[in-house]
Amino acid sequence: MESLVNQELLSTYRGKKVFITGHTGFKGAWLLLWLHSLGAEVKGYSLAPEDENCLFSNIHKEINFSHVIADIRDKERLSTEILNFQPDFIFHLAAQALVRRSYEIPAETFEINVVGTANVLEAVKELSVPCSIVVITTDKVYENREINYHYKEDDILGGYDPYSASKAAAEVVVSSFRNSFFNIENYLIHRKGIASARAGNVIGGGDWNKDRIIPDIIRALEKGQSIAVRNPNAIRPWQHVLEPLGGYLRLGILLNHDASKYSGAYNFGPLPNDHLPVSSLVALSLECWGSGNWIDNSTSTAPHEAGLLQLDINKAKAKLNWHPKLNSKEAISWTIDWYKSAYGNIFNYTLQQIQKYHQQ
Repeated sequence: MESLVNQELLSTYRGKKVFITGHTGFKGAWLLLWLHSLGAEVKGYSLAPEDENCLFSNIHKEINFSHVIADIRDKERLSTEILNFQPDFIFHLAAQALVRRSYEIPAETFEINVVGTANVLEAVKELSVPCSIVVITTDKVYENREINYHYKEDDILGGYDPYSASKAAAEVVVSSFRNSFFNIENYLIHRKGIASARAGNVIGGGDWNKDRIIPDIIRALEKGQSIAVRNPNAIRPWQHVLEPLGGYLRLGILLNHDASKYSGAYNFGPLPNDHLPVSSLVALSLECWGSGNWIDNSTSTAPHEAGLLQLDINKAKAKLNWHPKLNSKEAISWTIDWYKSAYGNIFNYTLQQIQKYHQQ
């Protein structure tokens, strides 16, 4: 089965034009490298990376692709770049992706995540070629009641913090464009398939973002400091970055085959019994690293973050034939191994993990 999936990836993406927004980000850089390995012709549109040590900064010179540094809110520039490229596939990852940051810049978060998504889809309206579009949102789009429940794609959308609310609003934008302009009943006229992907908490090598648990762990360990953990009891659907990316690529394949059947929203996350509290993720990370300790740094005055969030992935399993290949312990091990082993050989080590994932 795995060799068949790999052949599908190669036969679908080799030589095809793929437009990625947010390609300089953590997930975007992994997707850029994966598509490069599949022989796709990639054009990336993103802000410049904020950290010179980020994954993109360490791999982009080894990849042949078109590279546009621009803002997703620049509607005219974005439209020009998409229409000039005439992509077969679009993966929209560009976002303000941090919950705590959204409390500092709430209006800007909505501009980037909601208006930015509308800008992408409005440009797609003008495309003259068939195109499959995957819009990446988040597991946090649901009206989270923080109960022992796994959220399904047809559950009520919502959001306590500006980030979560902006991503829920982006889902409404996607639904509106799908109904108004890319309705599956008129596919033979517009030839556009559009889906949204809601991924759980993603971990993996090369992430140096502020206020994310794995980068916080690595920074503390490299300095010989105790890891300050702000929400040790929070339970999350942790998954290695290659899991949802594999889902996005799979979704692109199926949209390309039959947009009327596969348009819609999909959750990507771990199996139901594999959601871990932050404290367990930290403990497993320390076990993989071989040393270190952590302290509880939770405080009642911190901005609100959900204490419990779980995803139901049955739709992706049933409709897309997608399933997690790595359990949470393996995802953590792969991630910590990257930070221990990749330095000095980041491009090759990251590519090796992609190839290893193919073989799982």
